[in-house]
Amino acid sequence: MPSPRPADLFFACVPLVLASASPRRQDFLARLGLQFQVAPADIDETLHADESPEPFARRMAAAKAELVARDRPDACVIGADTVVALDGTVFGKPRDPDDALAILQTLRGRTHQVITGVAVVCPARGIDEVFTVSSEVSFAAFPDDILRAYIATGEPMDKAGAYAIQGRGAFLVRAIAGSCSNVVGLPVHDLVAVLLHHRLVRVAPVEQRRSSDHPLP
Repeated sequence: MPSPRPADLFFACVPLVLASASPRRQDFLARLGLQFQVAPADIDETLHADESPEPFARRMAAAKAELVARDRPDACVIGADTVVALDGTVFGKPRDPDDALAILQTLRGRTHQVITGVAVVCPARGIDEVFTVSSEVSFAAFPDDILRAYIATGEPMDKAGAYAIQGRGAFLVRAIAGSCSNVVGLPVHDLVAVLLHHRLVRVAPVEQRRSSDHPLP
């Protein structure tokens, strides 16, 4: 395994693989100092009839991690899937601008749930843990012309729920209850807690994390 670098907060005790192409999830892991590989999983993401949002997110995360783990039994594979839900309905990525507008109109002025399923699979250590984290997001009631202007930026088109809280879509959000990183796509606190519990990552030695802004005497 690679040695911790000076700016690393954590380092992996086993090879880490992220079963996701999401730049946002990659950024979260990179900010922690974790070195990892990316292996997106191509799975069927069809919602089953009468399947509620939380079980769906769990099933998707597990399916992604398990698929990648078949080829990487030596590694710790992290799978994740984030869904936006309101009144039991799951809102995925919009099909087109009209669909994006319909989604944002439905969410407008109401509080919805953002649920992320996370799977941590490490066959070599017999670890197969799946969990979900839910946050509540309250939208302001913006008129259609503003929603259309936001959609015209193109940002909503590849985002579940047709908005990106870490981008221009932040203006839509009036309040958040729960994990902010979960709304972006990865509940970082909960994931790190699981990785530490299973000793898949460790804290980098303090002496190796000297900051140029705060040098040690």
